[in-house]
Amino acid sequence: MAISKFISDDPLAEAVALAGGPIPTAKACSVSRQAVDKWLARGQLPRTDYTGESSHAKAIASLAGEQGAEFSASDLLEALKEKAKNAA
Repeated sequence: MAISKFISDDPLAEAVALAGGPIPTAKACSVSRQAVDKWLARGQLPRTDYTGESSHAKAIASLAGEQGAEFSASDLLEALKEKAKNAA
C-alpha cells in the first residue's frame, strides 16, 4: 500500500481546498461549480478520470501546485481508489 500524500480521510475535498476551492477548481476543469459540488458529495471524480477520458485530476493538481501544494494527478487518483476500496 502506497503512502498517501493526503492527510484527511477525504482526499478530493482536501485537493479541491488546496486548489483554492470549488469555484477555481470548476474553472480549471471547465465544468460548472455544481459539477464540482457533486464530485465532493460523492467523494470521487467522474468515472472518465479513471479511464483517461478526462483529466480533471490533472487540472486540480496543476491548480493546487500553483498554490504551493505538492501532489500529482496520479497521487489524487490513487488516494481516491484507496478510499473507495476501503469503503467497500
